[in-house]
Amino acid sequence: MILVQILRIIGNAPKLKGPAQTLKRKTMSIHSEQSSYREKLLEHLFVGEVLRYLWCQELAGAEFLRPEVDNGGYDLVVSLNKIIRHVQLKTSFIGATTESQKVHMRLAEKPSGCVVWIMFEALGPFLWYGGEPGAPLPDIASFPVAKHTKPSSDGIKAERPNVRVIGKARFEEMASISQLVEKLFGPVQAPNVAL
Repeated sequence: MILVQILRIIGNAPKLKGPAQTLKRKTMSIHSEQSSYREKLLEHLFVGEVLRYLWCQELAGAEFLRPEVDNGGYDLVVSLNKIIRHVQLKTSFIGATTESQKVHMRLAEKPSGCVVWIMFEALGPFLWYGGEPGAPLPDIASFPVAKHTKPSSDGIKAERPNVRVIGKARFEEMASISQLVEKLFGPVQAPNVAL
């Protein structure tokens, strides 16, 4: 219940009119002003929910690792049994107008890269772009090349040759953490343990 309350606080702008619109603007601006904080919070909540789900399935061997430097195209390395996933996390609050995400080409070099786009109000649904467990990220080389968000002093937004833009329509919706875990690792089952 606390998780849902936290996500409602960071995800919902009040539906108010008149002078209360100022409050709405402040809530919306916190999404941009505190986006790094929000994304880290959602990353922690995501890891916690995956671990909780696996625990309820009597699986306690998952590992989550973070890179020291953000240049490999992924935010987390997640392993369970013999499956290792390099995961790029993206986030959008429900109702956001975001129609695509930028994905680094290096993610495709990993043995089982994928993108998890977290739509949040109550941590989900999730949008998925990736291959089967153990398979590489589907080829993204043909997607449009991303551009920097800030223009140069000449007003030109330079291309980012190693980053591609993947449209929302290319992602598959996962309604629950259990569906997402199955996409990450395949069907999960508790190990047979002799008592």
